[in-house]
Amino acid sequence: MIPVTAFAGKKVAIFGLGGSGLASASALLAGGADVIGWDDSAEALAKATSAGIPSGDLRQVDWKRISALVLAPGVPLTHPAPHWTVRLARAAGVEVIGDIELFCRERRARATTAPFIAITGTNGKSTTTALVAHLLRSAGRDAEIGGNIGTAILSLAPPDQTRAHVVECSSYQIDLAPTLDPSVGILLNITEDHLDRHGTLAHYAAVKERLATGVQEDGMAIIGVDDAWCAAVADRIEQVGKKLIRVSVRRPLPGGLYFENESIMRAADGGACAIAKIGGIGSLRGMHNAQNAACAAGAALALGLSAQAIQRGLASFPGLAHRMEEVGRKARVLFVNDSKATNADSAAQALACFSDIFWIAGGRAKTGGIASLGSFFPRIRKAYLIGEAATDFAAELEGRVPHAVVGTLERAVERAAADAETSEVPEPVVLLSPACASFDQYRNFELRGDKFRELVRALPGLMPPQSK
Repeated sequence: MIPVTAFAGKKVAIFGLGGSGLASASALLAGGADVIGWDDSAEALAKATSAGIPSGDLRQVDWKRISALVLAPGVPLTHPAPHWTVRLARAAGVEVIGDIELFCRERRARATTAPFIAITGTNGKSTTTALVAHLLRSAGRDAEIGGNIGTAILSLAPPDQTRAHVVECSSYQIDLAPTLDPSVGILLNITEDHLDRHGTLAHYAAVKERLATGVQEDGMAIIGVDDAWCAAVADRIEQVGKKLIRVSVRRPLPGGLYFENESIMRAADGGACAIAKIGGIGSLRGMHNAQNAACAAGAALALGLSAQAIQRGLASFPGLAHRMEEVGRKARVLFVNDSKATNADSAAQALACFSDIFWIAGGRAKTGGIASLGSFFPRIRKAYLIGEAATDFAAELEGRVPHAVVGTLERAVERAAADAETSEVPEPVVLLSPACASFDQYRNFELRGDKFRELVRALPGLMPPQSK
């Protein structure tokens, strides 16, 4: 735990007593704050009480005595409307912050120059976060990993000059961290997402940009410049004189990092040299992972790792569950769990990796459905459609891709496995990459991916993925 001393002797309200809220309350209490927590869920309140966290209805408190409202990232700050606690706090002139902000303040108090790597982007941020931490650890460095990737940041070990904190930041968390100041800030990409919480793509992009522009004066911003939003961010950072590494996987760059011939290249002074080769690393398959790897390599370089250390770390990276996770192989059929692909953009990155795909897709559709995936349809041998989106997806695929509306993941795995095994293609892949949220049938994408893994592992004759 990281005791937060910035509010010692002051009263702090907390709304949202899930994982990050409980960690924030415990950290503030350990740092000497007077904490009052609240949640709309009776179950969450009971859990907080059993953990020794004081609670009380925040509608009844005297907000003039409150120094800050710590808001859980899932609670609306601005759109579609500010949460009632936000309105009460703002009416009283109380700042509204989150757990990432608490960490930033404690880091500045404890160890201002302690390595702090913050990662954001619409897609790829969890993989990049895990990869940066893996590169550091494989090189013998002390690295803590947390944030949006699953472990509340204040549950980690405290900042120290010899300890790096590698933190995934969602747009919700950045919105609640007004003084976010990493020593290395990575902005991977920006595409349309979370407009229900940010109103417009421009506002969403502006929130993401704050992570990169907030980098310490002597720090390094690493920006993927393959979309117009991020390219503009890089230009603005350069104009104010901050250190910057541009990253592209679409074209060579005159300066920065780019991807060519399955290698991460570093360009400088009119020349270029290879930093590391990622071809053949199954956990880093696809151009989206090339971007993740190049940005992670940029962070590693900024933190003093050698090209040799980076190569070793990339080669040993196991990947993340539910993100292009190779579950197993049955004869020549590879089974891949990409349940994290909850929108068409993410699914496109998976579809681009294979040529003969038996595709499991569907769930609760996002805006636009799968209309944008048409260029990948020739790669799909057959689609198996599940969940609420099945009928609409079938209409999109009609006359273009063989498909079956199967309804459930159980039937999808059974039929896809059988069809792939009897197909004549040399390297068939059964790919769960739903292009949809899971909420119609599963509480989250992790449970959906866990079910896929369970079903695949129950198939007779399944071997580890590297076996052919």
